[in-house]
Amino acid sequence: MAGKAEVRFTSDEIKDLAERFEGQTPREILQWAADNFSPRLAISSAFGPEGLVILDVAMRKVEPRPSVFTIDTGFLFKETNDLIAKVEQEYSITVERVHPELTPEQQAEKHGPELFRCEPDRCCYMRKVLPLQKKLGELDAMVTGLRRTQSETRKGAKIVQMQETPDGHRYIKINPLAAWSKEEVWWYIVSRQLPYNVLHDHGYPSVGCTPDCCTRPAASGDDERSGRWAGTDKKECGLHTFAANI
Repeated sequence: MAGKAEVRFTSDEIKDLAERFEGQTPREILQWAADNFSPRLAISSAFGPEGLVILDVAMRKVEPRPSVFTIDTGFLFKETNDLIAKVEQEYSITVERVHPELTPEQQAEKHGPELFRCEPDRCCYMRKVLPLQKKLGELDAMVTGLRRTQSETRKGAKIVQMQETPDGHRYIKINPLAAWSKEEVWWYIVSRQLPYNVLHDHGYPSVGCTPDCCTRPAASGDDERSGRWAGTDKKECGLHTFAANI
């Protein structure tokens, strides 16, 4: 089993690697991750376009292939679940579903109905952030589909960065597509005929949970995160902001 990431790399070494990886291909970055962190390496995917590109590269061109998990909030669209099933069949893998402590019904009973509408930050924290934090305790490194041009809150993303969770666990976050554009992502998907979430063909630039206050279609030309928590100042669920960079 690979050693802990915080033992093998210092924060200064990770900063140097982040600069070195600018301009390198996702395959090269993912192979470095597999070489250094397997088996305590996993791809975290919500099965958006970026996640599908990363999965295709990792499953076809990287050895050993990383494991894959998704945060199953209990509010996933049917179309998202259908896509996960297609991906599992295409790559002969099993996607681990990481669940919150409470089912949606238990949450409604304990915290009131439609918490996602009246306290969306609290709902995201319980249904997304806490499950991820628990999963990260098993890992030294996590791969995500984060890109700089997705939103203002993501424009500072590095290709690799060291982070620490609130409970003190250090890990390496790897964003192989940080420098890619939306057009590059979709060119990869279309040119290789990868499956993708059909909701993107129906006006959804980003797909999260099913309640209309969490995910809805957006007008053409809006930014890539529009349609998420529409009508509020909320921009992130917390998965990419709860851990501190070190």
